Amino acid sequence: MTNIKSIYLHVPFCTNICNYCDFCKMYYNDKFFELYYLKLLEEIKKYKVYLNNTFKTIYIGGGSPSSIGINNLEKILKILDLKKEDDYEYTVELMPLDITEDLLNLLRKYGVNRVSIGVETINKKYQKLFNREIDKEVLTSKINLTKKYFNNINLDLMYAFKDQTITELEDDINYILSFDIEHISTYSLILENNTYLKYSDYKEIDDSISSQMYFYIKQKLESTGYKHYELSNYAKNKVSKHNLVYWNNEEYLGLGLSASGYIGDIRYTNTRNLDKYPLNIENERLNKKDKMTYFMILGLRKIEGINIKEFEKLFNKNIYDVYDIKDLLSREYLILKNDNLFINPKYLYVSNSILEYFV
Repeated sequence: MTNIKSIYLHVPFCTNICNYCDFCKMYYNDKFFELYYLKLLEEIKKYKVYLNNTFKTIYIGGGSPSSIGINNLEKILKILDLKKEDDYEYTVELMPLDITEDLLNLLRKYGVNRVSIGVETINKKYQKLFNREIDKEVLTSKINLTKKYFNNINLDLMYAFKDQTITELEDDINYILSFDIEHISTYSLILENNTYLKYSDYKEIDDSISSQMYFYIKQKLESTGYKHYELSNYAKNKVSKHNLVYWNNEEYLGLGLSASGYIGDIRYTNTRNLDKYPLNIENERLNKKDKMTYFMILGLRKIEGINIKEFEKLFNKNIYDVYDIKDLLSREYLILKNDNLFINPKYLYVSNSILEYFV
């Protein structure tokens, strides 16, 4: 039996819908939660055999898991009250306005040892545009309260907004840096389908400006002691172990509406439709070529890249016989050093174009 050691559970509820978000989400109400909870229990029965494993990472994301209230969140936490490795990582995503001492105490009660908070921006103009307004003083108090309970915190930063200046971006970066937290995730604003911004008259920022901001963030965070270890992620001493499960192409269990998982030769994605959940699942059985593709496109997201000897060991093939690596090296898109193949730092911002070579 596959020794699954990681779980992602999706909580698709929010009290407020952000105008840029394309994740599976819905406004919270008690009736929908109870229906969802019963369906979640039904899905879990299918994977019961894996729940006796000892887990190294657990991640509850959304939506906004903190939006469902203390009592309902405890129901979710009880589902994931599982055996864990000594150095496990257990993350829950939080909306700043939901943070209270009762919430933080509940998380600690069930062994949560890492939280991720969506700061995004402190600029009132952009907060209003994104429909996620919060006073800076309130946000500051919520983060400081969280620091009293957790020493492993991630803060999300968004950038590349229409008309955003470097000065405005610097204000957001300096604000996040002021908390001296372990981990920072950075995301450029992308107009995704089925979002309010996509169908408004809002226009995306020019790529050249977005690229400039990407490297400005990189320089700023690295100069203050953060290690850039994945395209969008920086850490002091504690990288996201759960995200590394994805990027290292390891297996994991995905539970809940829209959740994805990887078990054996199967990658699966649950439906986004609550009426059809948990029966409607898209399965992809991976052949050898598929597995090599995932190894490359996920592994090259890491700044350190992939090890070509590991590739040969896993797939019994020389990587040069499978992909035109020499061409990518000659064009300096990729760098090979001590058997590690990684994206040239100056091309990180266009990494998606480079990864397409391996699809």
